[in-house]
Amino acid sequence: MREATHLSTTTPMTGPSGHQPAGFSTVGPGGPEMARFVQLFEALVGNVTKVLRGKDQVVRSALTCVLAEGHLLIEDVPGVGKTSLARAICRSVNLTWNRVQFTPDLLPSDITGVTVFDQATSTFSFRPGPVFANIVLGDEINRASPKTQSALLEVMQEQTVSTDAAVYPVPRPFVVIATQNPIDLEGTYVLPEAQLDRFLMRLSVGYPSPEAEAEVLRSERDTPSVDHLSPVMDRDDLLGMIEFVKRAVEVALPIEHYIVAICARTREMPEVRLGVSPRGGLALLRAARVAAAVAGRPFVTPDDVQAMALPTLAHRVVMRPDAEVQGRTSAEVVTRAVQAVPVPRAVLR
Repeated sequence: MREATHLSTTTPMTGPSGHQPAGFSTVGPGGPEMARFVQLFEALVGNVTKVLRGKDQVVRSALTCVLAEGHLLIEDVPGVGKTSLARAICRSVNLTWNRVQFTPDLLPSDITGVTVFDQATSTFSFRPGPVFANIVLGDEINRASPKTQSALLEVMQEQTVSTDAAVYPVPRPFVVIATQNPIDLEGTYVLPEAQLDRFLMRLSVGYPSPEAEAEVLRSERDTPSVDHLSPVMDRDDLLGMIEFVKRAVEVALPIEHYIVAICARTREMPEVRLGVSPRGGLALLRAARVAAAVAGRPFVTPDDVQAMALPTLAHRVVMRPDAEVQGRTSAEVVTRAVQAVPVPRAVLR
């Protein structure tokens, strides 16, 4: 097993306007840079938790997903704050964002955009849909038809929209935050495995504690607190954090093998019909790198991998029907896979 050291880089990192994001230098990772990253992350957490009370870990996982440039699926019963969490993330960063309320009659062009004929100029022009934003909030995504759901596949994976032989890129960063209700299934269309695999994480909010719920009653009795939320950073700051993770957080070879072994273990279990794909392993790696940076470390440890395993892998596991009848869940499969794989002793330090 190898032991790696911190690497320095001189690759310029600039924001969309060409200037360097505040607080992030163009040299290798150091104490001030890492401290700046943690400071910005905690500011985001503090802002979002003003809306979602008592759910600090859920908020941290959701923001980790955003910083990994992954898409987030929030799945839970009605009324626990799924949409509020998504809106709070959108409003905490000064980015462009659009909301789409998915319904059975929603068309693919209602999401991606449409080509129209301009009579004044006698030419066709493309009118972008709501997907052309930094953050796209898709509310109750499982209420849209499969045809409309599939319209998101290309843009979620390739970050482009193809129409009429033309390709249009979406702005960066691009994150889809979708919500769905797993209880009320009437009039819904289950997301296929191919689309579930595009989401880097799936999270459940859960019911708040009695103390947190009482605080919600006090803070939300007049107007929704999310309507008064102010951004704590802009696009340059967020892009700077994303690029900082990519260049500053290293992954040792034993950690890579550890992630591969966990994914492979899910494919070997008899109660599993479909295990974690290589895309799932990559999602776990990306989330673990962000988790390491949040902890103030320029390297990934097995603890980072274990912490991110459930939210990044569980929704990618498909159980056999007989296992589902017995009450077995994909979360149990991922937990057992993590427990079964030996933890590497040598990691990056």
